[in-house]
Amino acid sequence: MTKVTLHYDLEHKLTEEEDYTNIAAIHSVYGMVRVQLAPTLDKITVDYDASRLMKKDVEAALGRYGIPLASATLV
Repeated sequence: MTKVTLHYDLEHKLTEEEDYTNIAAIHSVYGMVRVQLAPTLDKITVDYDASRLMKKDVEAALGRYGIPLASATLV
């Protein structure tokens, strides 16, 4: 497994219960290791298995689950 970490800024703070449910549901995507919301609620960190997913796949999955991404930083 090749773990990659991405840090995303969000377009707006997540506040709705549905947003939190969607973040929890992202863990069901094959290859997603960890998705963590920052305490400030305006950033998200995603760890994924790069042998299973590519960055564009991660971003597509986040979009399908309604996470409002603004920008990404690869770590």
